[in-house]
Parts: sequence; C-alpha cells; structure tokens
Amino acid sequence: MKKYTEINDIKNIPQTITEAIALKKAPFEHKSLGKNKTLVMLFFNASLRTRLSTEKAAKNLGMDVICLQISNSWNLEFEDGTVMNLSTSEHIKEAAKVIAQYADIIAVRAFPTLKDKELDYAEVIMNSFSKYADVPVVNLESSTAHPLQALADAITINEFNSDAIPNVVLSWAPHPKALPQSVANSFVNMMQKLPVNLTITHPEGYELSTEITKDTQVSYDQEEALKNADFVYVKNWSSYTDYGQILSQDSDWMITQHKLNNAKFMHCLPVRRNVVVEDAVLDSDNSLVINQANNRTYAAQVVLKNILENL
Repeated sequence: MKKYTEINDIKNIPQTITEAIALKKAPFEHKSLGKNKTLVMLFFNASLRTRLSTEKAAKNLGMDVICLQISNSWNLEFEDGTVMNLSTSEHIKEAAKVIAQYADIIAVRAFPTLKDKELDYAEVIMNSFSKYADVPVVNLESSTAHPLQALADAITINEFNSDAIPNVVLSWAPHPKALPQSVANSFVNMMQKLPVNLTITHPEGYELSTEITKDTQVSYDQEEALKNADFVYVKNWSSYTDYGQILSQDSDWMITQHKLNNAKFMHCLPVRRNVVVEDAVLDSDNSLVINQANNRTYAAQVVLKNILENL
C-alpha cells in the first residue's frame, strides 16, 4: 500500500481485514516497524475517535506522532495563480513540501463546506496534499469519504457476522444539522466490495450520488428495508441533489428497538440519542458502536503498517 486516501487503495480487502484482526490480538508485535518514523496528523476540523485511535495505532507500531490543528497555524491557499493579498498566508505548494520534511506519513482530516458540491467533490485539500507532499497521505475523513471508518466497519461486521452473506442496511436518520455524505459514501463503497446483501433506505430527496450507489438497492420504506436485516448502519446525511440542505427532520425515521428487532446496530459516533436512535437500542447488547470505535485503532494500524512496509 502506497497511500490510503480511498478504499480502492486496498488491494485485497478480506486479507486486510484478517490482518487487522491479527493486529488486534497482538498490537505491539510490529513495534520496531515504525522506529524513527514520524506520523504528522493535520486536522482542519475537530476529532475525537479519529485522532485518538490513529495516534494509538501509530504508537503501537513504534512511530512518533505530531498533531497540528490547522486553525492554529497559517490559513492555507489551495488555488493556483491566486494573488494572496487577502486572508491566506501560505500556499499548499510550500506547506505540503515543508510538512513532508518532518513526516514519513501525513494524515489529513478536512470536512466539506456543504455549500459548493463541485468544490467539495473535487477533494481539493486531500488531493493537494497527495500532489505536493513527497510522502504517503492517509485520509482521516475528507469532504466525500471516510475510508478508515469504512474499514473499521468492515472489520466489525466480519467479527460479528454469523451468516455466509449477511443482509446489511444503511439507513438515513434525522439530525438537526446538515451533515456530509462521507461516511455513507465510504460505507456503501466498502459493502459493495464484500459478500453482503446491501440495501440503502432513506426519504425521497436523500439519494446519494449514483456514482456511489451504482446498482445498490434503494428503498424509501424504512421498516420494509429493515425486516430481514442482520446489520443496520444508521447515519444522517444532507441532501446531495439539493446539496447540503436539510429536506426532512421526520422523527419517524429514528431507529427504535421495535424496528431493529434482532439486528446488530452500527453507527460511527458521535450519535444524538433519541434523535438518531433511541436509548433502548444504544444501551442494548445488539449495539456495536463501542466495538466499531475500538476497531478504528486496528483499521488505522493495518493501513499504517502496510504503508510503512512499502517506504
């Protein structure tokens, strides 16, 4: 693995899942691999699980870790040919090359604006670091993708699955804020590469990009979609067609114990209790949210291990 900015950077997903589970059983076995290597993590946006799990993963491999909240540094410019006489103080061309001198791997987290779909889906920040940094780049969540979360989700399903081909449902849920499509996009992308039956359910108007969903089954009837589910992944996303807009806050789409039945409940966290999902679900034995959060470490660790082995 040369980098991990998208799921397609994984050449063999089942093998990678197996390797991640092995790392979970012996997390310090490759402690010498990252000796004298440095991971620099750049956060354009806030983070809890992503920062802590990735730092832990790097340290499990013996790496040194430097974290920088970009809001505490210069405002970066990403446009070529711009006259920098306004708020930006440093161009990505210099910044990426300078940071790469301090890092063996750079990891970047940068959310979308949810105002300009074309700009967000161009992935300007992630692609600029990939272009100008002379070291591998890891995506800690970008405008349109969260590949580390999707890998953690795949590991979790593998651990708790008891069927040859499980029924997996991705369900939209209400939320008071407009949220990105990144988690949903990457989850769909990952599930399409695994032996699962995937259904996406959401109100009309919340269709994801057809470049993401392809021929995946979509249902506007949540309860019907959930009937035979083994795993139910719940996530809000704002409208793709009416980009970044909230078209519905219908509380009937909240996940309840009655709807879930005996399926396993999944969510990337943080989650708003009794808005996205009721307490009874989160506090039940069928909730896998803590397991998913734990697997974020081993998703990051297997990615970093594979990159270190190719440096």
